[in-house]
Amino acid sequence: MPETAVLADSLTYRIGDAVLVSEVDFEATPGSLIAVIGPNGAGKSTLLNLLAGNLQPSEGQVLLNGIDLSTALPGDLALARSMLTQRAPVDIPFTAAQVVAMGRFPYRRDDTNTSERDAEVVAEAMDRTDTTEFAARIYATLSGGERTRVSLARVLAQDTPIVLLDEPTTALDVAHEERVMRQTVQLSRRQRAVIVVLHDLNAAAVHADQIVLMSGGAIVARGRPRQVLEESLLSDVYQQPMVVVDHPFRDCPLVLTAEAP
Repeated sequence: MPETAVLADSLTYRIGDAVLVSEVDFEATPGSLIAVIGPNGAGKSTLLNLLAGNLQPSEGQVLLNGIDLSTALPGDLALARSMLTQRAPVDIPFTAAQVVAMGRFPYRRDDTNTSERDAEVVAEAMDRTDTTEFAARIYATLSGGERTRVSLARVLAQDTPIVLLDEPTTALDVAHEERVMRQTVQLSRRQRAVIVVLHDLNAAAVHADQIVLMSGGAIVARGRPRQVLEESLLSDVYQQPMVVVDHPFRDCPLVLTAEAP
């Protein structure tokens, strides 16, 4: 695997006169967990879709493990990266277990793979996301948080070196939010390059190796959590007074909103 798993150069994405992502350079290495944060409309999800190859950039280039997305074959792309999106179809007429098993589809042409291996990976992914109990349930009957966890299990089952997660903690209760974030950390420790879009600044502070802060389609700061989560910068970007203190029992910052003067 190349030292740089994800490399984007001068990414720009326009729709008509609107520039959603502007001249973004981005890099992620195996073993890293990068959280992308920023207010609504900052360009976070658009950037993730550009990195995944779901959108064609207006300008710039993306390489995933050395593969140029502009010429990548779908099969190669499916083995290089997996993605959890915000807007997964709700009315899927399959069970939760069948949805998770879809993550194994890219391996159908792998002579070394077996149906037994597929079943083992699916079972492990559902166990790790606490979804085994509703494996036989129709996906559409699950709650929003349960569907998110099943979709994450599908991503885990796909077992790719690059993992892209768009707001994976949406609609989750506190316990499952923590569990999902621990899974993202474990993925990165298994030498995956993990890029996750988050609205929860404190989840980013606790779990991310690096944070990328976006505003107006551009990256305005990147670095370790203590470097990026700075009061005046956050207050300016989010247009909301922020206070940053030391976390009482973790070695990271804690972000609090403050009353406007």
